[in-house]
Amino acid sequence: MTSGISEDLVLVAGATGGVGQLTVAKLLDKNLKVRVLTRNASKAENMFAGKVEIAVGDIRNLETLPAAMTNVTHIICCSGTTAFPSERWQFENNPNFLDYFGLFLNPDEAKAKAKNSPMKVDAQGVSNLIEVAPKNLKQFVFISSCGVERKNDFPYNILNSYGILDAKQQAESTIKNSNLPYTIIRPGRLIDGPYTSYDLNTLLRAKTDGKLDVVIGTGDKLTGDTSRIDVANACVECLNNSNCYNKAFEIVNKGQRPSEVDWNSLFEKI
Repeated sequence: MTSGISEDLVLVAGATGGVGQLTVAKLLDKNLKVRVLTRNASKAENMFAGKVEIAVGDIRNLETLPAAMTNVTHIICCSGTTAFPSERWQFENNPNFLDYFGLFLNPDEAKAKAKNSPMKVDAQGVSNLIEVAPKNLKQFVFISSCGVERKNDFPYNILNSYGILDAKQQAESTIKNSNLPYTIIRPGRLIDGPYTSYDLNTLLRAKTDGKLDVVIGTGDKLTGDTSRIDVANACVECLNNSNCYNKAFEIVNKGQRPSEVDWNSLFEKI
């Protein structure tokens, strides 16, 4: 992350999720101004202890978003749902085990009945954010996924059974066609978490237990696991870095980790 960002205001969507929590914590650790977009103000208040601005809104509902955009210079979108039907899909009528089994067998029915399906969150939600984003936005950062360009190949065809990669790819296309400066980050299978602590200081001290290095690539060729902590690091370190403008890159953890990751050198190779 380059210097001179301290006067910027970063809006984080999905701030109370695993990667979102860590991203907010790292932004605050660098003394950056943060506004979180959340459906649950009290949850965000408890989690971030009054150290962020809070805007109540739902990326699935366009009408709730414009008020959150005032003076925003950067948007980091950490929002997302699960790849397979779960409680996070927000089905009506509290489905039981047999209901879920039926939904697993019928992807079209599952996607139709869910309020929080990938298409409604990643595809439509991102489109809504793009629509209301300030025209002078400096950067839109989006967490996508490895495999969006290989969704018909194993194992990504399994991952995409309920449309998660279709939705991510649609979101990427919307972002690329938006005329806004963007950075698309594609992690592999997320590890290290999720984190559910409400203590911000605990989040700031969060460290990966692994000793694997950060590997960045382009062209959707990488496969592997990715620490949520390093995804959050990438979201913050790419801000205002010209090497990351209008780029999509993959990030996984492999090899011996150095004492300190040189993010700028990694971004220069994109």
